[in-house]
Formats: sequence, structure tokens, C-alpha cells
Amino acid sequence: MAEIGQDILKAKEILIAGGLVAIPTETVYGLAGNALNENSVANIFRAKNRPSFDPLIVHVASILQAERFVEDIPSQARKLAETYWPGPLTILLKKRPIISDLVTSGLDTVAIRVPAQDLTRSLLASLDFPLAAPSANPFGYVSPTKAEHVNEQLGDNIDYILDGGDCQVGIESTIVS
Repeated sequence: MAEIGQDILKAKEILIAGGLVAIPTETVYGLAGNALNENSVANIFRAKNRPSFDPLIVHVASILQAERFVEDIPSQARKLAETYWPGPLTILLKKRPIISDLVTSGLDTVAIRVPAQDLTRSLLASLDFPLAAPSANPFGYVSPTKAEHVNEQLGDNIDYILDGGDCQVGIESTIVS
């Protein structure tokens, strides 16, 4: 089983080293790894038993950080981001080459989101890379809303669970293109 705690520095160290950390969001817990590290991304797919044709969502701390990983944020998308970020909205945007095809399953777009959960936002703000983070459950299972749910389902496959308490929304974010 994975260690559960609220230590952002520990989570950061694990992520920098290429490990996996479950992170809380306002929607569900995500299984996070360095989105710029292909080994870390591959480990997300392995830990979840997720097919590689199913792209991952990339979490960032702000619109400003998102701009580093996408070609452009069109005016309508920017308006949505300014209105609903941080929050349960994921926007598909044309990716820059720095985002691996492994993250996007070969697509030229990347799903970007700024979560509203305080611990995760603090963690994201402390990192110089985005986090690939699909839901923290085996592929095809119900998405977890508590740290204990993550540990029951994936505890043997991850390094740490950042415990932010119960998720408020309980379903995945809305995705717009």
C-alpha cells in the first residue's frame, strides 16, 4: 500500500524523480506523473492498466503555465479558461512538441486543466513541469473520491497519495474542444 499524507514537498520530490503520486482535485483523485517524462507517463498507463490509445489530461497551475505547452489559446478558449479555471473544465488545445505523443495518444491536441483543489494547486505551482493525471483508478473502474479509495485500488502501484480529503464534485471534469 502507498503512504498517505499531506506532504507537498514529498510529493514534489517523488514527481521530480519520475514517480507517481495520487493527487486530489475538486472532481476526483488523479494519478499524476511528470507529463514531460515519458517513463513517468508510461508508468501511469501501466499502473492503471490503461490502453495507450486513451489520452491523458495534463494539469497545470495557471493559464500562464498552460501557454508553455500549447501552440495557442484561441479567444473563445481563453474566455472559458478565465471564467472556469481553476475548476472542473478541461480544454483541448493544439499541443507544442514538448508534450509527448505518448501523453496525447498521437493526437495533435492536449487536454489541459487547472484544478481548483488547494493542495494540488500548491503542488503544481511548485513544479516546473505539468502533471499528466487521469483518474487514479484501474481503467474501467469508478473514479476515486477519497484517498482510501485510491489506496485500495492502486496502492501497490504508486509511490504516494496526497490526501486532500473528499473530492467535492465526484465526477470527472467537463471537456471542451
